[in-house]
Amino acid sequence: MKEVVVLSGKGGTGKTSLVASFAALAQSKVLVDCDVDAADLYLLLKPQITEENEFWSGQVAFIDKEECTECGLCQEMCRFGAIKDYFVDKISCEGCGLCSQICPVNAIIMQSCMAGRWFISETSYGTLIHAKLGITEENSGKLVTLVRNSARLVAEEEKFDYIISDGPSGIGCPVIASLSGANLALLVIEPTLSGIHDLERVIGVCRHFGIPILVCINKYDINEENSYRIEDYCHKSDIEVAVKIPFDNVVTEAIVEGLPVVEYSDGKVTQQVRELWKIVSVKLNN
Repeated sequence: MKEVVVLSGKGGTGKTSLVASFAALAQSKVLVDCDVDAADLYLLLKPQITEENEFWSGQVAFIDKEECTECGLCQEMCRFGAIKDYFVDKISCEGCGLCSQICPVNAIIMQSCMAGRWFISETSYGTLIHAKLGITEENSGKLVTLVRNSARLVAEEEKFDYIISDGPSGIGCPVIASLSGANLALLVIEPTLSGIHDLERVIGVCRHFGIPILVCINKYDINEENSYRIEDYCHKSDIEVAVKIPFDNVVTEAIVEGLPVVEYSDGKVTQQVRELWKIVSVKLNN
């Protein structure tokens, strides 16, 4: 099986819309939403959950009122201000464990956290593995790894050819967790000054992990000068710009209708997305 991860340096570039269209175009695949902090692929694919699982990660302090002598040492030493009136604010607690170490009567224990949930679902376009990280919870990289590993198991059991992953934005731990070990990174870039900056950063991450790169310029015609700059940069960096997708309100209309754009329209955007999937599939099979 081969895995393509769709990334961008920031949110709102159109990567999730592309993944939804790939879901409609590709055969023999499993879909993964690696953006566990702000998952939204389900909005277009309308999954029916078939399996729900808990994600436990990290710790939070708990004060046993019966054992606590209210000496105030924990409250004084907590650098996060998470302890007040001998009560731990779970949102503020960073799980460092210092309070449990310094408590003179061992009244503070560290408890494991149920940090989120992950799901196996069925859609009109195939199986989707997705997750939801709890509010203020960390370790999203671990949850990304979990959903990717689950997708691999599904792909192996069903003998699917492709794993198509909707990656997180930026270049942080969730991106690294979604990228490592993939066969191809598709970078979706907008022709803006920040887009050019984001492109340079995410290319650096991909190259650090030795992942082949393909670039798609979305809404290229809103600033053709910047699009040329992106193409020139990619050419000098020996990176292929696969397609340039024009701006079209039909993409927004498709989102409003809850459909991948390739299912909603057969215009220029759909033609370019179809061409992009052909190029991606060829790259994956080389």
